[in-house]
Amino acid sequence: MAARVPPPLDDWRGADLTHAMRIVTGLACGVLLLAGCAHPKPPAAGAPPPVKKNSPPAVVTPDLKPVGRVEMVNREARFVVLSFPPGRLPPPGEHWRVNHRGLKIGEVKISGPQREVDTVADLIAGEANVGDDVAPE
Repeated sequence: MAARVPPPLDDWRGADLTHAMRIVTGLACGVLLLAGCAHPKPPAAGAPPPVKKNSPPAVVTPDLKPVGRVEMVNREARFVVLSFPPGRLPPPGEHWRVNHRGLKIGEVKISGPQREVDTVADLIAGEANVGDDVAPE
């Protein structure tokens, strides 16, 4: 006995796409493709603002004041050890303020000795904690 073949689910034998359907589909895809590319271009992000002819050029000066940090505190002897970034250490005799989270909490006077990026300062007023910032008055 021969195997029986089931009937197809769709018995329509016509062409999948007619010539007219292919043209319409192709034109629709082309219009969508061109419409996606036809949006206006955004302005250049790095374009500098126009410069007025009579305005002087801007002068930028870096803040070269050294800002230090309290590394050690001796409360009994009232002195602190300060650490500064590599470069110029403040000279002995200068008065500096001690800041804790931006608020002044004390005052120190640079006394020395100085070694590499560290120096010693006497605690004149207020207090100081390890990690506090120091800046010139």
